[in-house]
Amino acid sequence: MNNTAQLHQVNPNAIALCALGRWIAGRQWVPATGGNFSIRSGDNSALVTASGKDKGELSPQDLLPVSWQGQQLSCTGTPSAETALHAMLYQLNPATKAVLHTHSVQATVFSRLISQSNYLFAGYEMQKAISGISSHQQLLSLAIFDNTQDIPALAAELNQRWHQQPLQYGLLVRGHGLYVWGNSLEQAKRHLEGWEFLINCELERFKIAGLP
Repeated sequence: MNNTAQLHQVNPNAIALCALGRWIAGRQWVPATGGNFSIRSGDNSALVTASGKDKGELSPQDLLPVSWQGQQLSCTGTPSAETALHAMLYQLNPATKAVLHTHSVQATVFSRLISQSNYLFAGYEMQKAISGISSHQQLLSLAIFDNTQDIPALAAELNQRWHQQPLQYGLLVRGHGLYVWGNSLEQAKRHLEGWEFLINCELERFKIAGLP
């Protein structure tokens, strides 16, 4: 075991991220080794899940150190393909401590039903699970991006849209999956559960009401 792997084995952030990854996998939100997770380790660095790892069997040595300067990434090993999007989220909000990307059936289907670039949620008490929302009467916006294999281009679009209006701790990539983040790992988990609940509620409403 090399020195980096040994450090990860005793890093409480690495251990906590792996435990959360196993919990997320238990919810069937990251099938077929899909999804990727990260936790900030410095002003311009994070630990990111390695590509192709089963998220239900994560251990600290499956996390790779990545650093960035603008859109230039540096990493030993092969991190998840969407690492550039994680790095952009950390740069856009220095308070962000963790980013979680999942592939639930519900979020993926929902993203393909919505044609607009934002979807507004209103009237749900669970909206308060998202930081900054204190009432079901507030509007909660979920940004939606078209899917692309060009992750640097997606990161650049995220940067552009964020500076028009900061996103509310979540975004969907159409036909792909959900990204959430938080100022702590616990907050990121809460945002993930909250967004998944809200998306599920809207899907059920669509079925009953014959929408969209």
